[in-house]
Amino acid sequence: MTTPDKAYHDIVYANLGQSAFCTKAVAKTLRDLGGCMSPFNAYMTLLGLETLSLRMEKHVENSRKIAQFLQNHEKVEWVSYAELEGHASYELCQKYFPKGFGGLFTFGVKGGLEAGKSVINHIQLFTHVTNFADSRSLLTHPASTTHAQMSEEERLAGGVQQGTIRISVGLENVDDLIDDLNQAFAQIG
Repeated sequence: MTTPDKAYHDIVYANLGQSAFCTKAVAKTLRDLGGCMSPFNAYMTLLGLETLSLRMEKHVENSRKIAQFLQNHEKVEWVSYAELEGHASYELCQKYFPKGFGGLFTFGVKGGLEAGKSVINHIQLFTHVTNFADSRSLLTHPASTTHAQMSEEERLAGGVQQGTIRISVGLENVDDLIDDLNQAFAQIG
């Protein structure tokens, strides 16, 4: 507790005051032993793995259709989905992901910040959250949520434009998802 810990940049835990013991215990335990699932969580993970390939096929199928829909929509400025021809990583995607790229990508709506907020405020089937990779379809508008405290310059350096929307496509009926996006786009002023 009182000597520098070489594994953690010479931190001296005793200098941390009341949190010294907890900090050392957590840092050492997580690094040395890793996180440990409860038996029930391990069971649920194994149960979910049994249908993972089927769920991924549906994620990819839905994502392809939605990306194509977005690419042709008049209110959408751009779509960044590696399976679309013309994407900078299209050839690599074909080589390394022959069964499909996945269900997480971004697109930009015309109208910037207010248009992005409008889409988020009018979705009905999609869920507005910042976590992704769920069986449900999710949307977020980074410029008004996860990246809102950044300057415009910082956001642009990270690839986040004012109208950027991040989408995680789930397992719902793809026609219902497209209808939800269509009605949300119709609300853009």
